[in-house]
Amino acid sequence: MSYVDGFLLPVPKKNLAAYKKMAAKAGKIWREHGALDYRECAGDDLKTAFGLPYPKLMKLKKGEVPVFSWIMFKSRKHRDTVNAKVMKDPRIQAMCPDPKQMPFDVKRMCYGGFKTLVKA
Repeated sequence: MSYVDGFLLPVPKKNLAAYKKMAAKAGKIWREHGALDYRECAGDDLKTAFGLPYPKLMKLKKGEVPVFSWIMFKSRKHRDTVNAKVMKDPRIQAMCPDPKQMPFDVKRMCYGGFKTLVKA
């Protein structure tokens, strides 16, 4: 089964275009190094009648939108290999010279690796 790196991060609406541009470049790099899929999704329908809505879970500040992202790999080993190549890629290093200049709050980003349980 495949392996997925998942991300959840708050992005100020005023920075969404800059984030989209950065993410498009990053997605191209991850795919070049072997990732099977790369997605970046901005929150849209967030007023749920059940469960814990993303804005509440993430403690979003006024003017922020949640971004839910994932990168798919063949396996955890494949993920580790691809990510090692990506982190050495000078294009990625050039995009992230200073965490304070990122279009989102790096300290509030959630990240983890996930085993696929079901593929329908």
